[in-house]
Amino acid sequence: MSMNREGRPTRPEAGEIMPPQTWTGNRALMLEEPLIFEMDERGGTGVDLAPAPQTVNRLGGLERNRPIGLPGLSEPQTVRHYTRLSRQNYAIDLGLFPLGSCTMKHNPRLCEKVARMPGFADIHPLQPTDTVQGALALIRMLGEWLVTLTGMHSVAMSPKAGAHGELCGLLAIRAALEARGDARAVVLVPESAHGTNPATAAFVGYRVESIPATDRGRVDFDALKARLGPDVAAVMITNPNTCGLFEPDMAAISEAVHAAGGLVYCDGANFNAIVGRVRPGDLGIDAMHINLHKTFSTPHGGGGPGSGPVVFSEALTPFAPLPFVERQGDQYVLVEEETAGDHHGSTFGRMTAFHGQMGMFTRAMAYILSHGADGLRQVSGDAVLNANYILRRLEDVLDAPFGKSGPCMHEALFSDKGFAGDLTTLDLAKGLIDEGYHPMTMYFPLVVHGAMLVEPTETESKATLDQFIGAMRSVAERAKAGDQSLKAAPVHAPRRRLDETLAARRPVLVYRQPEQAEAAE
Repeated sequence: MSMNREGRPTRPEAGEIMPPQTWTGNRALMLEEPLIFEMDERGGTGVDLAPAPQTVNRLGGLERNRPIGLPGLSEPQTVRHYTRLSRQNYAIDLGLFPLGSCTMKHNPRLCEKVARMPGFADIHPLQPTDTVQGALALIRMLGEWLVTLTGMHSVAMSPKAGAHGELCGLLAIRAALEARGDARAVVLVPESAHGTNPATAAFVGYRVESIPATDRGRVDFDALKARLGPDVAAVMITNPNTCGLFEPDMAAISEAVHAAGGLVYCDGANFNAIVGRVRPGDLGIDAMHINLHKTFSTPHGGGGPGSGPVVFSEALTPFAPLPFVERQGDQYVLVEEETAGDHHGSTFGRMTAFHGQMGMFTRAMAYILSHGADGLRQVSGDAVLNANYILRRLEDVLDAPFGKSGPCMHEALFSDKGFAGDLTTLDLAKGLIDEGYHPMTMYFPLVVHGAMLVEPTETESKATLDQFIGAMRSVAERAKAGDQSLKAAPVHAPRRRLDETLAARRPVLVYRQPEQAEAAE
């Protein structure tokens, strides 16, 4: 049996002779790399700079009174340092990135190429609109696609990311309620919703109340209906929800909320699971954000950039934010003032200084046009197929709390039930690092103890999924057998297991030379 099919051992077998530690700390091509400040050679530099000319000091007493503290390195040292660090980083271009609820999928290079085209990559938000007609046309076209795919009435393109889109939707809901003189104060948020939903509602000024989930991982519809009343402004619901499940009562929920005088916000972060198959507008949704950096495969991670356009029902369209792109005759214009009638006539104002994330718009539009309507439908189908494949291949070794509730959507949810002794989800995740994978999302959603949320996305092949499943099975079987070596994992990574609690509570954010550290102590 080949090594690829047999798998590489993750711990020494009995009687196996382990090689000695290397003098350098390196492990073959896994190179030990110090901090760049530890490599400092006093006076070292990669460039020769002429002395700065004498000029009038305009700093008003704020000039620096000690060296800036940058490390001195030659150009080869600097290039090698960052190249070595890049080898220690996990990325979607290296392998499967199974973060649940994040949709870390391959970003087509075609989209990157289009985003770098002149006229998209080099424009400025303060340019006259007659010099950026192509960019405005693209924004308008993307908006029309989003409205068509969701079955909604209008779209606001300016929100910068998912939580920003949630804020946009709730501000429009608040403006609509205020316009009719309705002082409602409560937003209901199911347990299965994304964690940003209650935070956003509280930020807008609403009191948040939780709605429980059923034992099948869906919203308890009876509990929701029982709580509806004249004080409920809206329900924020994630569909598909954070357990990776579709809410079959969504249309009935919307009908009940509307009958009680409230409005419905849908968290559309998981839209990639239903794009081309379900139109949220048909389910009675009033506002929903769409993460372009998830559904339409623009870069995701590292804190941005993101983009979270919000689609609105006809009832909320007049309250949507400015600005928006509109075609007037043969020109595209950026409408930045309220207009009479129902076309943003009662807008709540601006969300941001400019219009949005042009690079994200361009990538998303390239993704949509390269797939077409049939391709987008296949995207959601493949995402759901891959997640269910993982669910069924692992449910005999990992507890799947909602596995008996039918198929999942785009992500599979497991728990640490059945792990022996004191082994936990964290130990399995650390063992997965030794197998060469970034761990899945852990301890979320909170409704499942020791949760492990796995989203394979639609871009992974069966061969890739099989390899990941093999690694997960191996580590899960060790956890169920009580293998205490998992407490030391990872052992093959550049760094061993850290005290993450201490690192979070007492982070060291400033580097000090050893002599400075001793003096400080």
